[in-house]
Amino acid sequence: MSANTQTLKPVDLRSILTFTVKLARTAGTLILEGSQAIQSTSDVNEKKNSVDLVTEYDVAVEELVKSEITKAYPSFKFIGEESYSSGTRNELTDEPTFCVDPIDGTTNFVHGFPFVCISLGLIYQKRPVLGVIYNPFLDHLYTGIEGQGSFLTRGNGQPLKLPLTNPKPLPSLQKALLAVEWGSDRGKKTLVPKSDSFLRLAGDPADGIAGGRMAHSIRSLGSAALNISMVAQGGLDLFWEIGCWSWDVCAGIVIAQEAGGAVVGSHAALAAATSAGSSIDPFKVTPEVLTGRKYLIIRAIPDTPNETGREAQLGIARDLYQTVEDSEPK
Repeated sequence: MSANTQTLKPVDLRSILTFTVKLARTAGTLILEGSQAIQSTSDVNEKKNSVDLVTEYDVAVEELVKSEITKAYPSFKFIGEESYSSGTRNELTDEPTFCVDPIDGTTNFVHGFPFVCISLGLIYQKRPVLGVIYNPFLDHLYTGIEGQGSFLTRGNGQPLKLPLTNPKPLPSLQKALLAVEWGSDRGKKTLVPKSDSFLRLAGDPADGIAGGRMAHSIRSLGSAALNISMVAQGGLDLFWEIGCWSWDVCAGIVIAQEAGGAVVGSHAALAAATSAGSSIDPFKVTPEVLTGRKYLIIRAIPDTPNETGREAQLGIARDLYQTVEDSEPK
């Protein structure tokens, strides 16, 4: 860390959280407005108009967020989905940096499927330290600060500490309810390994599916941030994805970790961390993991007489990566 880097203390993060929650709720109102505009369109070019409206509101929400952050914290850096798409590249530094997805779940947004959120993460010294995820359709607010826990607030209710219930053991993938996503890249190079991976995760090895793990079931919420939030909450056991970006996962990583969850990067990162003689923490979210576009998030697992929760999480990670195919995202 350079001598000029701003120092953030726990009390600073609590103040930033208050600001970020208010900002998320304000942005949520704009997201709802956009959804209503899309649902009410009846033009003959409805599909084109919907796409245009999504882009319009994606940009509008990000501009609102960036403007408010700049006014409140002018020294903070900013990484956003729409800024990145338009060519702005902000590299990670030790400086406080907001990492924002203005509308996560844009396909859901178009269709009126109510799993849409704004994801606001704060990176400090190149690691996620604060996260706010707000779904304005359900009025669900997920928050987390490094070392201070994570919470779900429903409507005007009191914050509920995550996970919502005491975690249960997770002895194998066969017992797991897991989340995956099809993603926007539907080309053969991406879709075939993904489909094969899903087949093995769900398939019955006793009925012709080679390498099948027969997971309890598979879900796709259509939003990486909400998938991760549901893992933190305890409603999902794990979420695996290749192809999303740091702004999709930054806030969720803090929320999941503070709920006892484990975050793993790529196959290669896990293999390196668990190789003989390695001193690498397999669950440390390095800048390479944060920006690596390959993520596995596993819920909290309690200690048992046979193994610690951390050992159980590592076992699940290894089993998952032995089952699915690695690939390179576009």
